[in-house]
Amino acid sequence: MRHFGHLADDVRSRLFHEQPVAFDRDSGADVLATALGATLYSPATRPTLARDIRRQAARGVISMVLCLEDAIADHEVDDAEHNLVAQLTELAGPEDQDAAAELPLLFVRVRFPEQITDLARRLGPALRLLSGFVVPKFTEDSGRPFLEALTRAEEAGGQRLFVMPVLESPELAHLESRREQLFGVARLLDKHRERVLAVRLGVTDLCSAYGLRRSPDLTAYDVSLVAQVIGDVVNVLGRADGTGFTVTGPVWEYFPLQERMFKPQLRRTPFAEATPPADRVRQRLIEHDLDGLIREIELDRANGLLGKTCIHPSHVAAVHALSVVTHEELCDARDILQQHRGGGGVSRSAYTNKMNEAKPHRAWAERVLLRAEVFGVARAEASFAELLSACVS
Repeated sequence: MRHFGHLADDVRSRLFHEQPVAFDRDSGADVLATALGATLYSPATRPTLARDIRRQAARGVISMVLCLEDAIADHEVDDAEHNLVAQLTELAGPEDQDAAAELPLLFVRVRFPEQITDLARRLGPALRLLSGFVVPKFTEDSGRPFLEALTRAEEAGGQRLFVMPVLESPELAHLESRREQLFGVARLLDKHRERVLAVRLGVTDLCSAYGLRRSPDLTAYDVSLVAQVIGDVVNVLGRADGTGFTVTGPVWEYFPLQERMFKPQLRRTPFAEATPPADRVRQRLIEHDLDGLIREIELDRANGLLGKTCIHPSHVAAVHALSVVTHEELCDARDILQQHRGGGGVSRSAYTNKMNEAKPHRAWAERVLLRAEVFGVARAEASFAELLSACVS
């Protein structure tokens, strides 16, 4: 699989200075954690789940979570488990068929530890389609049984399985217990480092501890209680000194209404073809209510987060387009690392608009080059609007 692999070769050649590289489920954890991108959640109750997964893969989705937790009602759990097993078994096909190669990275969000081992047993050969499990409301105490169950499932299935803990518990939201919780989680995850792919943030649950819900005009960073939690999570779990983990961005819970997406008056406007492509894309963003999402993605990156939880396919293109490394970023990153190898120092950037300081900027540069490998590097003249337009056209 590769990001933007669903685009035609000539489109990728026009947009990319360096194209994204291919990877698979056996790639290194650092590559897979970066490659998660827009992780699309889907309720495990969907009767067309297998078809949905194939369709989303064809549209450029690289990672999906099949949810047995908050996305379904309590009384639906048994039916959802049965549906999940049946749909993944259908996707797997014959045992000698490498069906997983054509699918996104798949994870199952469970409710309790026993679901991990039970589902692994029930899936049988279809377990090979899964890259791991997502654990909700993760704390030091609640997380340990999930990690132990994951170890047993790995041993029984004979394959590598990752965990993605979701930090969303009231203990994390509350100031008096947050410090203890974060350092406890850090200790636990460090013991199982080889199994932890990424740490996810459950901002909706964090808001619920205070009866809050942000509007589509506000980002998570405009809600000061949530912004403080995000900052503390990155402070403890997102460090660039080798002790940290990839921390993914919070869910954007608003999605476009069909009647707004397809307004007849917009389709019939005489100016539609005369409008420059970038302006048409900007209009589409406003029309699809994606302008708030884009602001939040930019703030995610500024605050040390990578990738994003998504609950609607329309969000995926924006997350991936904004994950592409710009030509300017690539030049800066390579210059910084070359300087660092030479002993350090400061130099003016190739674009002559900033200072590049080798030692303090080194960790940033290394992350940029890993992102460039996975998402590619845009041509100097290719804008975000053009990348997004290619993905949604």
